[in-house]
Amino acid sequence: MTILVTGGAGYIGSHMVHELVDSGEPVVVLDNLSTGFRYLFPATVPFVAGSTGDRELVKKTIQQHGVTAIIHFAASIVVPDSVRDPLGYYRNNTMNTCTLIDVAIESGVRQMIFSSTAAVYGNAEETPISESAVTHPISPYGTSKLMSEIMLHDAGKAHGLRFVILRYFNVAGADPRGRTGQATPAATHLIKVACETAVGKRPKMAIYGTDYATPDGTCIRDYIHVSDLALAHSAALGHLRRGGASATFNCGYGRGASVLEVIDAVRRAAGHDFPVEIEGRRPGDPPALVANVERIRKALPWHPQFQDLDTIVAHALAWEKRLQTSAARALSDRA
Repeated sequence: MTILVTGGAGYIGSHMVHELVDSGEPVVVLDNLSTGFRYLFPATVPFVAGSTGDRELVKKTIQQHGVTAIIHFAASIVVPDSVRDPLGYYRNNTMNTCTLIDVAIESGVRQMIFSSTAAVYGNAEETPISESAVTHPISPYGTSKLMSEIMLHDAGKAHGLRFVILRYFNVAGADPRGRTGQATPAATHLIKVACETAVGKRPKMAIYGTDYATPDGTCIRDYIHVSDLALAHSAALGHLRRGGASATFNCGYGRGASVLEVIDAVRRAAGHDFPVEIEGRRPGDPPALVANVERIRKALPWHPQFQDLDTIVAHALAWEKRLQTSAARALSDRA
């Protein structure tokens, strides 16, 4: 009954591992540590260093640990990087997922949860965005994820693989107990960037565009707490274990916050101001991305616990301060 978590040393994956361990689930993590860190998940959890594209390693891991379900996070996720290196993204995200699905089916695993993204919608015409909206990604990252979704559907029809695809909107925050959070250098997520600026890790931050057709002129996004997202995966796993049919769900709260609202929330949490510069729009940034979450609310017993921007920001800022303290301690120890 072991659950294989690929990318379990990463931001979202490590939260999932903690959630599974807290629930008493046996877990094994597969991660190549290209962007993840071993310290982010419990030392008691078995760890396999390697890639989901390594067929023999994946097969051995499934067999040795008695894996019955896979939660697949491992992927490259930076949109601008995908534009610069599209083939690298198709290799890591799509081709490696193909290998993982193939080995899972060959090894008798019939349950998979796939980490997808709202980027599959591209510049959606409707807001809130429902799962039935047209998928038209505008970046290789989004396309690489959509291609993986298509493979899952086809493999399900051909081989009886049952799956849940979770399309994330904007994931933010950190474990309320301070055990894990976003630790990747040069992160691009707004709340992470604002928190880094608030603690002095960055000298300033930028707002990209203040002339959008939104109430305050800045982009609006649906921010979901990473711990609530982990709970959504647990609910999806329960759905599959009960014999539930394959499904696709948006993961958000169904409401958005603007860039200016996020920055104000970080200022409140930090208790002080920090430098913010106004720059021009970035190509491809839609004015608003908000999830229609009716389907997941009706289908799964998912009960989010942190649906408040100030709470999300407070947890993210606490994690950032912890990282800063750890870095300072490490420098002191080497002195």
